[in-house]
Amino acid sequence: MKMLKLTKILIAKATWRGCGKHIPSALGSVPEDQWCICTPKVTVNGKEYPPAGTVSIPGAAFAVLLSVYLIRCFLSSLWKVPGPRISAFTSLPLKWHELQATRTKYIHKLHQQYGPVVRIAPNEVSFTSYEAIKEIYCSGGSGYDKTEFYDLFKVYGRSNVLRPVPLGGIQERSQKFINLCKTSVGKSHDIFMSLHSYACDCVTHHLFHPYGSNCLEDEADEEMMHQVAADDSLQNRLVQHYSPALHKLLSRFLYLFAKPRETPLADTFIIESSKKPDPAAFTLLSRLHDKAGQGLDQLDMAGECLDHMAAGIDTTGDGLCFLMWELSQPRSLRFQDKLRLELRENPGVAFDKLPFLDAIVQEGLRCFPAIPMSLPRYVPQGGRLIDGYFIPEKTIVSCQAYSIHRINEDVFPEPDAFNPDRWMEPTGDAERKRLMFAFANGGRGCVGKHLALAEMKTLLTDIYTRYTTLPETSMTEESMAMSDQLISSRPLGQRCLLQFVPFGEKRE
Repeated sequence: MKMLKLTKILIAKATWRGCGKHIPSALGSVPEDQWCICTPKVTVNGKEYPPAGTVSIPGAAFAVLLSVYLIRCFLSSLWKVPGPRISAFTSLPLKWHELQATRTKYIHKLHQQYGPVVRIAPNEVSFTSYEAIKEIYCSGGSGYDKTEFYDLFKVYGRSNVLRPVPLGGIQERSQKFINLCKTSVGKSHDIFMSLHSYACDCVTHHLFHPYGSNCLEDEADEEMMHQVAADDSLQNRLVQHYSPALHKLLSRFLYLFAKPRETPLADTFIIESSKKPDPAAFTLLSRLHDKAGQGLDQLDMAGECLDHMAAGIDTTGDGLCFLMWELSQPRSLRFQDKLRLELRENPGVAFDKLPFLDAIVQEGLRCFPAIPMSLPRYVPQGGRLIDGYFIPEKTIVSCQAYSIHRINEDVFPEPDAFNPDRWMEPTGDAERKRLMFAFANGGRGCVGKHLALAEMKTLLTDIYTRYTTLPETSMTEESMAMSDQLISSRPLGQRCLLQFVPFGEKRE
């Protein structure tokens, strides 16, 4: 209230009548030898002020508004939160890194520099502690609403994937991937697109069965999937999200450096598939049909399925790609050999009963989370105390898996090293699981993790029972650098060439 009153007074002073060219020097702090003598002293509320100084009214108005903004920044309860000082005044550095697809690593560097609590924008704070995770996302975080960021995508989820029919669909598609491996022996194969095809076939099986895609064998379906997986509309969608008016104004020119999202083949596939009758009972389409009489029309169902398909393709496809790339590196071949030994010594054993396979997947998700970036929430009414700092209501707070899995070195020693053996240690298991944030936490986390884990473990079992994977010589660490997208992070080069060497053959 005091701030509002001060603002009104300052703006009132900025509109005093003088000679028409100058404003009161008291406002502009103009030296006496520069005072204007065009007009007599100014009287406001019975008090006299010096005559106007040589400052323009527009300039003074800007100075007033800037002063008010700076005062608000200095008086904010977030002023004491650690972070680069510029983050207290503008979100431009954060938005710049979002446009450059480097937001995740930018925030992680800030955590490395400032600790577990970092202010990343005037109204946004990032956390990495378990206490913050529990407060924001779990039972203690009741009332933390999702921000408008989630208008950009929706997360796919289904928890019944281990039933015979759904799991059989995953196993069938895994065998189709193995057929591609067989034809690739003696040469390299780009697993980036093939893994996205596998993920697309699996997720559409759970969306539409028996009307799912066949990207691993059908070129038309593969082209449809390619539109989704190779989408380069990140910058365009961010501009539209942050400034719809600017996006509309510049739409004719924006496409030159920021492509719009164009997935006509996927749109057609989804629309046609969502019209199909009698989908299997376990599918999302079946459940949406059950809600058709509750105000959910055909277009609503198609839109829901398209969002789910895109999310299901990227998270699993990218996560598997990074994991198989790491397993293929010379530094990690011992883990690949150890995994193969477990698989070959336990034929027919369910994948959820194989401890080292689980360790491989857990470490893969720790190093390459399915959703590595921030998951923002609004602080509820009245504000909250998080990690010792009072955070006012409507402040955006978040945690990102990429940093949580690396900052807490007491739980994850040598956090940048890929080491599945850490998950086999008898001590510290509870702490490790508590800080695993690959699929988020709490009641509104990604329950689609059940599908993703089933897809990952099924395919890894089928591949590493039969093959050793090695990187193609033209591949570089730089081309496999993480490039942020809206929901997942993909390889910068959008390809990953591996060689598949049949078990028993000599490695080169």
